[in-house]
Amino acid sequence: MSVNNMDIKSEKTELRKATKQGRSKIEGGVKAELDAEIQSRVLTLREYMQTDILFTYVSKGIEISTRELIFAAWANGKKVAVPRCIPDSNEMEFYIIKSPDDLCEGSYGLLEPIPERCEKVTDHSHGVCIVPGLSFDAEGYRLGYGKGYYDRFLKGFSGTSVGLCYSSYVKFKLPRGEYDMSVDIIATERYLRRV
Repeated sequence: MSVNNMDIKSEKTELRKATKQGRSKIEGGVKAELDAEIQSRVLTLREYMQTDILFTYVSKGIEISTRELIFAAWANGKKVAVPRCIPDSNEMEFYIIKSPDDLCEGSYGLLEPIPERCEKVTDHSHGVCIVPGLSFDAEGYRLGYGKGYYDRFLKGFSGTSVGLCYSSYVKFKLPRGEYDMSVDIIATERYLRRV
């Protein structure tokens, strides 16, 4: 690893720690209101309305909630695909879920699809992918949780990627490495930004 990459990694680690601390202090009722605003903005996107499949994480803890997005997509007749981390790798695969019963606790304590009950998605040429992040910058690059799962997935994804973020955590520029991928749209409680 080059000195420059080590510097970026160290800088990201510090930013990640500070951002997690800040986001953990958002009061529950305020968080619920912010999350609802962000979700409602996503539902107005032309790309969301036109797609037949929504790729999304299942939120927990300080992450922006995706619960209503999942239920709205089902109500809108869309397929919902959620990720499963592949053991012993930093890659993930998406499976179609039809109800919360198709989920169980998996890697990192996240709710993941039960592979035996769900259809694996092999076509990543279209759709809308909801991307988690602690922070995003004006060019759509993100500060994630440090494992690189989404960067690897987005490299082969040809649909529209949407990063969810509180507006106070959208920065002008974040440190980035050569493998970091940007999103197409940032959705906050105040605005949608195409990047």
